[in-house]
Amino acid sequence: MFRAGGSGGGGGGLKPTGRCGVRANSSHYRAPDQALPFAPPNAVKVPSPGWKKQQALMQMSKTLKSVSSNLLERFIDTAYRFSEQPSLNEGNFRPVNEISEAVLLSHLSGEVPEDFPEGVYIRNGPNPLHPTQTIADSIFGSTSYMYYEGHGMLHAVYFNKSSLGEWKISYRNKYVDSDTFQLERGKNEVAFVPSADGQPYATLVAFVLNILRFGKAVKDSANTNIFEHAGRAFAITENHLPYEIDINNLNTLGPYNINGAWDQPFTSHPKDILAKAVSELHMNNLLFLFIENDMDGKSRIGVMPRFGDAESIIWFDVENHCSYHLFNCFEDGNEVVVRGCRILGSIIPSDRHRVDKLKWYGRAFLQPDTDSGDFDPSLDGILFSRPYEWRLNMQSGATNEGYITSEKVAMDFAVINDKFIGIRNKYGYAQVVDSLATSKTGLFKFKKIAKLHFDMPDKENKQFISVEYHTLQEKQYCSGVQFVAKENGIDEDDGWIVTYVHDEGTNISQVYIIDAKRFSEEPVAKITLPRRVPYGFHGNFFYK
Repeated sequence: MFRAGGSGGGGGGLKPTGRCGVRANSSHYRAPDQALPFAPPNAVKVPSPGWKKQQALMQMSKTLKSVSSNLLERFIDTAYRFSEQPSLNEGNFRPVNEISEAVLLSHLSGEVPEDFPEGVYIRNGPNPLHPTQTIADSIFGSTSYMYYEGHGMLHAVYFNKSSLGEWKISYRNKYVDSDTFQLERGKNEVAFVPSADGQPYATLVAFVLNILRFGKAVKDSANTNIFEHAGRAFAITENHLPYEIDINNLNTLGPYNINGAWDQPFTSHPKDILAKAVSELHMNNLLFLFIENDMDGKSRIGVMPRFGDAESIIWFDVENHCSYHLFNCFEDGNEVVVRGCRILGSIIPSDRHRVDKLKWYGRAFLQPDTDSGDFDPSLDGILFSRPYEWRLNMQSGATNEGYITSEKVAMDFAVINDKFIGIRNKYGYAQVVDSLATSKTGLFKFKKIAKLHFDMPDKENKQFISVEYHTLQEKQYCSGVQFVAKENGIDEDDGWIVTYVHDEGTNISQVYIIDAKRFSEEPVAKITLPRRVPYGFHGNFFYK
């Protein structure tokens, strides 16, 4: 059988031999730039000038690369010792296996509302493949994986109705099949040396080794969020292209680069503006300090016209901070209003690794006591996250900013009714941090859900807004909170809050459906899942 292909090294190709030389006066000869577009079955492929030399160089390059790779692998095996961080492999932070086939769910408390939309509720989060190999000790020092680096795993609950109008609810979970997930699954061991957290010199060496071996310093874990754009679904983290996902079966379709037009990372927290009331001035790009915060530096917010470019950005200096999650941004007269959850420092200890991390967490996540004799503004409460508002005056250039909720409650993972992105909205929702539990390990636990009434002042303190709470039972924690809008809803809060809830007492995970208008009451439905769902990050609801 004829097989098209290269002529050197590979099986099945046509190889020139000593008896296949071509005479100069042969009628079949063509110069290399006149070569036939394809070779007919009985043709002899003619090597171009310097072909043997080129092949030799290519083979030498492959050999050197192979030798280099083997030497690096041997070096890693010799120089590094990998061990476990217990906190990343205990309780509901411990990873779970895949259930790639959908499982019908029948254990339900309450009822899924008749007007709840058909669709799928998906939450992303870290699920490490090799949880006992998350610390790397070497002659260069110690580095470790962070919770935020586990391979992405999608957990999905499907809401479908039968022809008779009966609910059929099912669940499946699956890893995001990223490049580095395939690599580590194939090796059956940790491939990348931990590099995000550790002693400075050890971190630098880990970066270099990872780049030499894999062409990148850290894994593309795709574990932070899953969102919809232009009819497609994408799993994503901040350091890599998004991975397109088939939400019908959670299969990974591959990295998405806009048909080759893009090779940079995407944000993990996009805002899809659905409203038509957004003017040309609307803020389309927020530039916040991310990952590491220089406490002596400046924070800025950039405001750019929707169809502007880098030259059209107007910059506003704001109080120094490090923020990750926004509720919304919209225009109010001459002002652009930004609402989000604000913290003062980075969740990554970085060079602060020299101190005891547990002591650092114990002070950073707790409410700061400014009256304490040993109060340290660079440490105490810098990870105590609270809702905040920035008002940026486009005429005067002035900034008015401040916290909008009580200093006693930490919140994060902000969401709203997506139909109101880009326009003034009344309500926001956030996960309430169990600051004490979180401070013990540095791993977030959320014990309540908050509903923020932006237009209603707090009864006791008028400088703050009113906040309503949905309190979970003892030892229960939530993640992936999302607002699901009622199809024909009139009010902004016509809809439901859905969230994954895990009970550490029973070790059972459920999905809660909470009526947003009766927010503090019991969920209208609790759906028990066949598999424990580890704590994770962002969720989304994909309407059918």
